[in-house]
Amino acid sequence: MPETMPVSAESAVAAPPAELPASDVFPNPKARRRYWILLAGLSLLACFFAVGTLVWNNPMPFGSSGFWRITEMRATSLVVIAIVVVCQATATVAFQTATNNRIITPSIMGFEALYVAISTAAVYFLGAVGVVALQGTPQFLLQIALMVFFSLVLYGWLLSGKYGNLQVMLLVGIILGGGLGSVSTFMQRLLTPSEFDILTARLFGSVSNADASYLPVAIPLCLAAAAALWWRARKLNLVALGRDITTNLGLNHRREIMIVLFLVSVLMAVSTALIGPMTFLGFLVATLAYQFANTYDHRYVFPVAVLTGFVVLTGAYFVLKNIFYAEGAVSIIIEAVGGSVFLYVLLRKGRL
Repeated sequence: MPETMPVSAESAVAAPPAELPASDVFPNPKARRRYWILLAGLSLLACFFAVGTLVWNNPMPFGSSGFWRITEMRATSLVVIAIVVVCQATATVAFQTATNNRIITPSIMGFEALYVAISTAAVYFLGAVGVVALQGTPQFLLQIALMVFFSLVLYGWLLSGKYGNLQVMLLVGIILGGGLGSVSTFMQRLLTPSEFDILTARLFGSVSNADASYLPVAIPLCLAAAAALWWRARKLNLVALGRDITTNLGLNHRREIMIVLFLVSVLMAVSTALIGPMTFLGFLVATLAYQFANTYDHRYVFPVAVLTGFVVLTGAYFVLKNIFYAEGAVSIIIEAVGGSVFLYVLLRKGRL
């Protein structure tokens, strides 16, 4: 019988972990089959709502030039929804992994408060013309740049300082977001009723706020940042284990956190500047994705989060547009129905 060679603790730590097969990222083979069935079901629902949004209640005869013109206009709304979903879903999942907390979302860092402050200041100083002044591709790029710059200054300062840590960064983000919100509220109270109505429509998250001319800029930014996060999914799996374990495994924890937060900043800036604030969407789809996927591997969590978000947002848009004729109030049904689904899953599972 061959002699067993002893393995020292040093060699065990130094040896790189073997690559696990795809089936090992799930608790058991049943969970793996359930995941792929769920992914197929979400894909079918996404296709159903997408096709329904394109062709349902089209007043023009099928195949006519008017029919395809209306379909093209509706397809633009679907592209906007897809961009928002990819941004919100991937950014929220990655942000919760980086912060090791499944309750908070990127909105806590003040992205939406900064957007509200910029829009309110434009109307406050320029009047109703301020809304027009914020429209256009250069202004869209400027808003994204301001949001990303704001977040990077916050991250770089609070994560590289002597007493810098992630918890302090989150607390400062909450304070800055609250401060910007207070300044915005003060300026809104000084507006005339007509100016306030115009501003309120702009600050309400809606697909109709998006301008098709922004898509050539928004699509590459969204795809590049989301693809970068998915490509770093294995490193995100290690980051989720915490700073000490990540460092012991040879990964620069602070560097990874900075990269993730930068990509999250780009995604959230694109989504917010495109359609306005939509706070609950990312939290809802990320939480449901964790429950549905039943795995720690971000390579499998990201697709479920994106498909879940697309089904939720497209379904809400389809129902409001064709049944209640209130397509501008998509966030209302997300808050109502999405919140109810979240509570149902949470109470059924008994845990986050």
